[in-house]
Amino acid sequence: LSFLKVIIKPKLIPVLGFFIIFSILYGKSANNSELDGWDLVWQDEFDTNGAPNPSNWTYDLGTGTDGWGNLELQHYTDRPENIIVEDGMLKITAKAESFSGSDYTSSRIKSQDLYEFTYGRVEFRAKLPEGGGTWPALWMLGANFEDVGWPNCGEIDVMEHVGNNQNTIHGTLHFPGNSGGNAVGGNTTNPTASSEFHLYSVEWRPGEIIFLVDNEPYFTFDNDGTLPFNSDFFLII
Repeated sequence: LSFLKVIIKPKLIPVLGFFIIFSILYGKSANNSELDGWDLVWQDEFDTNGAPNPSNWTYDLGTGTDGWGNLELQHYTDRPENIIVEDGMLKITAKAESFSGSDYTSSRIKSQDLYEFTYGRVEFRAKLPEGGGTWPALWMLGANFEDVGWPNCGEIDVMEHVGNNQNTIHGTLHFPGNSGGNAVGGNTTNPTASSEFHLYSVEWRPGEIIFLVDNEPYFTFDNDGTLPFNSDFFLII
């Protein structure tokens, strides 16, 4: 099995804006005994200033009504005002501004067609934004999305934090018969989600998917062979 580690470090933010700053390491960590036995297969350290590495990341551009979104109000761009690598960190900034018919902008990157994988440990270290309108999501989508559509492709939401439900961390799975408001998942309370860094992880195996915060499991799902969680997925931030 393999292991993915994503470190996210949002900074102090204005109202209706937030930064997501992170580096990715896919493999074994010598400093974390929980990760013994996992092998490095892919990484992005975000150590080159400018746009995200085009060998690792591409963009969803436009609005959440363009056939791939969730009716978001923001217009997703690839502008440096919304996404940039600086000082060894990737920064995604949501802004309240008029742009191409929308009142907000942000950015959404993905590894679709660039890096896709089946099974592994996916780990994010994050300090999350707060306030209504923020909804950071660190997740994965089935790589056959364009062929079979959603929810047939499956979706694994490693971490979601809804700003108007402060300190509640969600881990969720979407698949046929259990999608949208009928999705399967769990949640846990993290009282310092926006004031301290925490580890948000999923261990995705052939027989089970385990969601964890700070290496403590809070939801386990039985993953059998009839479900779409047994083939390649890609990352979305």
